Amino acid sequence: MPELPEVETIRRQLDPRLVGRRVVEADSHGSDKFRPGREIAGAQFVGTGRRGKYLLMDLDDDRQLVMHLGMTGVVSFTEPDRPLGDHVRAHWLLDDGSHLVFSDVRRFGRLRTVPTGVYDDIPTLAAMGPEPFDPEFTAHHLWRALRSSDRMVKTQLLSQRPVAGLGNIYADEALFLAGIDPATRRVSRPRAGVLRDRIEQVLTQGLDRGGTTLRDYRTVEGASGENQFHLVCYGRADEPCVQCSEPLKRKVLDARSTTWCPRCQRR
Repeated sequence: MPELPEVETIRRQLDPRLVGRRVVEADSHGSDKFRPGREIAGAQFVGTGRRGKYLLMDLDDDRQLVMHLGMTGVVSFTEPDRPLGDHVRAHWLLDDGSHLVFSDVRRFGRLRTVPTGVYDDIPTLAAMGPEPFDPEFTAHHLWRALRSSDRMVKTQLLSQRPVAGLGNIYADEALFLAGIDPATRRVSRPRAGVLRDRIEQVLTQGLDRGGTTLRDYRTVEGASGENQFHLVCYGRADEPCVQCSEPLKRKVLDARSTTWCPRCQRR
């Protein structure tokens, strides 16, 4: 599933081509998850944003088109008179003749139109914690957020409440670098400070490398990310730990596949 670095990479590439363009025609798959894409015909894009793993496209009528890419969502532009491609779930003809296309093989993505900044009907987005690069994402905040629940630390991170934008890949990477067992239920204040820094580190590196492409993720320009070549934990089960050479282990925590080092990541 695209996480913060992937979604932010897409946003940065969308912005210069999308802002100022008006939607001439809008169409979508008939599913309720994609039908809201039809509601923006006639509107003009005036800005782009991101909150956690959600793309936010600002319209000139005080609405936003909210897009979640799910597991396999891809956003691209198709030039005039070119086929839209496969697995199209929504597309918008723009006033320069190009199409903005949302494709999604597995159809786990979704679209919503909302008044700008009003996310009451999107509970995950409404309850999301601070962005990892915002000043309020401090060690103290993370420590307090994690101690407010008895759930495993990785499960809490994936909930988006302690911090926005983390998914399976970057959670595994950050917990590994912080030396924290993903199944632990208590994190001390000093270790929360280390974890905060490692979260920022792995997300920054992922963003600098254009995201992580394991299978489906592509940038707006159709390129793969490069971060998959630099992962030190995620997806490396049975391979030697880069820090201690112990084979990394894999287990399922709350239905999420998790990789960790039993020697370096102690509770």
